[in-house]
Parts: sequence; C-alpha cells; structure tokens
Amino acid sequence: MRAETDGTEPRDEADEPGWEVDPDDESGAAVVATVGRQLKLRREAAGMRAAEFGAAIGYGEDLVYKVEAGKRIPRQEYLDRADKVLGAGGLIAAMKADVAEVRYPRRVRDLARMEARAVELLSYATHNLHGLLQTEEFARALLATRRPALSDDELERAVAARMARRSIFERSPVPELSFVQEEVTLRRPVGGKMVLRRQLEHLLEVAHMRSVQIQVMPAERWDHPGTGGRIQMLKYEDGTAVGRTDDEYGGRPVSDPRQLRILDLRYGIIRAEALNARESLAFIEQALRET
Repeated sequence: MRAETDGTEPRDEADEPGWEVDPDDESGAAVVATVGRQLKLRREAAGMRAAEFGAAIGYGEDLVYKVEAGKRIPRQEYLDRADKVLGAGGLIAAMKADVAEVRYPRRVRDLARMEARAVELLSYATHNLHGLLQTEEFARALLATRRPALSDDELERAVAARMARRSIFERSPVPELSFVQEEVTLRRPVGGKMVLRRQLEHLLEVAHMRSVQIQVMPAERWDHPGTGGRIQMLKYEDGTAVGRTDDEYGGRPVSDPRQLRILDLRYGIIRAEALNARESLAFIEQALRET
C-alpha cells in the first residue's frame, strides 16, 4: 500500500520513517504513549479516520495506528505535518523536543546528559575514534560492523544518537575536551579509504578548535598505563567526576574519589607519553597524505 505525500514521492509503508519503542525504556515508552494519545484525541476531535489522516500527512494508515498506540516513535516531520493538518496551532509540534530525546536509546541519553554537564572531558581510545570525533559516514560504517547485526532502523537510530552528541562542541561555555588516540585508530580504513580520508580531514578541523586537544599515541610507544584499554572521564563544575576504564570496575562508570584518582593518574601519564598537540596535527596530516 502506498500513501501520497504532500508534493513528494509516494512513500512505502514498509519504509515509513520512525523508530521502534524499546520496551525496556520505561520513561521513553511513557513519553511516546502520551504523544500517541494526544495525536489520537486530536485526530478524532477533527473527525478524521486514521486512513484519511495518514493520507493527509503523507503516511500510511498502519503507521498512524502504531504511533497512536505508542508503538512507534514519530519523526519530527510527522509531528509538523500533523500539527498543520489538525490545526493544532503549534501544540503538536511543541512535542518534538520530548520525542527527539526519547528516540535515542536510554543509555545514550544518559551519556549525553552526563556530557552536557561536564566542564572537562578526557578520553583515551585504543581501538576506535571517540564517538564525538566521528563523521556520520564513519560512524555508520563502524556501527554496521556490530554482531549481531543491527537492523536498518537500529543502525539509523544509533548513528543519529551519536551525531546528536556532537552538540557538545557548540556549548557555551565550551568544555575542555582532551582526546588521546592510538595510532591504529587513524590508520584502520573503516568504510573504505575515502571515508577515512574525510574522517581525517574532519579530525584536523576539530583539532583546531581552541577548546579541543587531540593527541596521537604512536604504535611504537608501549610503556604506558593504557595497555588495559580505554579510559574516559567527565569532570563537573562542582568538583565531582565520573570515569570508567575497560580493564577494571567491570567497565562500569565510577565516581569514588580513590578510583577517579587512579584513572586521573593513568590519563596524565598517557598524555605525557603521547605526541603533543602540534606533533599530533603533523601526524594526522601525514596519515591523510598516505591514505
């Protein structure tokens, strides 16, 4: 079945945009259910059947029922069109902010909230570029390697969530961001050489931001405390912090001052052993020329 959009190509119901609701995400599911109920009440108050309403906004009847039942997270264009067709005067469109947040997995939302409060971010990465540094095409290629494989819906949702976190670079005041990347993360051709080239070009752009420092750990340097895996820390204005590392504490976030002191010590040594910022820029430029 096909539904005509407003001046656009007809849309297959099977391909209609939106995200499945995670049944384990209680808070997210509650938001989606509330939005769905509001949409249904307004549609019925306007005297429109689901099929008629779907055709008016350019989506299929099946998706309308799923959204109203709280089983599908509508994309922002769905809400914009619904607001216009139902004459809601912006009340439906106003729900976009709530829906935009819950479309991402709960753990990603939690991470984004933690990053949004941080005044300093420290990251040592061993296998892949930090998510905040990734381009969209690099992130998509990287996430596509997961096994079991993500569905198309899950993949797009994961990519969108990762890209949304990059708003940290636009914050005011901007937090201090420090990244130490192992050399292999700049060499592995994730997505192919052209994807890697554009990723390295993006790294150079980010590295020139005043609040960002990117350092490279050459593969030949092995005598440092980063051999156990990633180290990540977020520091806050009130002096508190949260951190984690791959090889201890079960990989879970920790906030105990004694544990944080150990992570801080390790990260400080890793930064000292890595190339400095100027040397790292030259290293990335050389890697780009060689790609």
